Amino acid sequence: MKTFRVTDFNQPAQLTDAPTPKPAQGQALIDIRACGLNFADLLMAKGTYQDTPPPPFSLGMEPAGIVTALGPDTKGPTPGTRVAVFSGRDGLAEQGVFDADRCLPLPDKMNFTEAAAFQIACGTSHVALDHKARLQPGETLLVLGAAGGVGLTAVEIGKLMGARVIACARGADKLAICQRAGADHLINTDTQDIRAEVKALGGADVVYDAIGGAQFDAAFRACNPEARILLIGFASGDLPDVRPNHMLVKNISLIGLYWGGYLKFRPQVLTESLRQLLAWYGEGKIKPHVSHTLPLDRAPDALDLLRQRKSTGKVVVTMNPSS
Repeated sequence: MKTFRVTDFNQPAQLTDAPTPKPAQGQALIDIRACGLNFADLLMAKGTYQDTPPPPFSLGMEPAGIVTALGPDTKGPTPGTRVAVFSGRDGLAEQGVFDADRCLPLPDKMNFTEAAAFQIACGTSHVALDHKARLQPGETLLVLGAAGGVGLTAVEIGKLMGARVIACARGADKLAICQRAGADHLINTDTQDIRAEVKALGGADVVYDAIGGAQFDAAFRACNPEARILLIGFASGDLPDVRPNHMLVKNISLIGLYWGGYLKFRPQVLTESLRQLLAWYGEGKIKPHVSHTLPLDRAPDALDLLRQRKSTGKVVVTMNPSS
């Protein structure tokens, strides 16, 4: 089989041949049809992500495909079942073995490309806004990086939860996508001042920050008393300059979220969240936005779309043109 593998953190990942893996006890063998990419894949390729395994390993955190076999004495989706998996790695391959209890059966009308774009982006935003920030109807939600993989789902889910949504993104084209996702107000970070624009709109009650750096500073200064700031990621490459005395004076809460971390200490949070998200999908209330799909042999180009900020929503690599 073909797989896109990291063998050395000082060298680019490469498409290589590898033996088809065999599932051990507790595992399922998946014929992978699509895999969603995340900013974390770029960090993992360099060895700087918090959950990076030692090489060699394959990139790709959220594959979707068909169960073809189960390991010995393993309970799980029966062979032939269409599933998505939060695997954390090894999704950029034609086949893979994954923990059977992480295999999520798909609704009949969800295709593999949508499934590969669904779990991390939608799950991160829902757990962040609902479980962590307790976003309330009528509150103002400020989304930084609103046209990105997780940012666009935050716009969509925040609006669905009844918030007034302010979307920040670079350029008119990306902002138009945010508007179609439900944003009430748009801020072009290339030409407008985040702090001034948000304050003119009455301030932010919840900030969803996947960017960090200067945008965090501007959003922080535009927060209302008792605002909650969600730290989702640092796509700018700069960590925020947090000033605890300002947090104290304005009673601001700073909340970190690593979605995958819940699997280790409280997996029911993710289970309940995904149940709600799949219900919304079935009702037509949410739909993954995929701006680019590329075949496995163009995985480097797919990752470069993320690196160069040329995508909106999700980038998905397909292992089968019909996916």
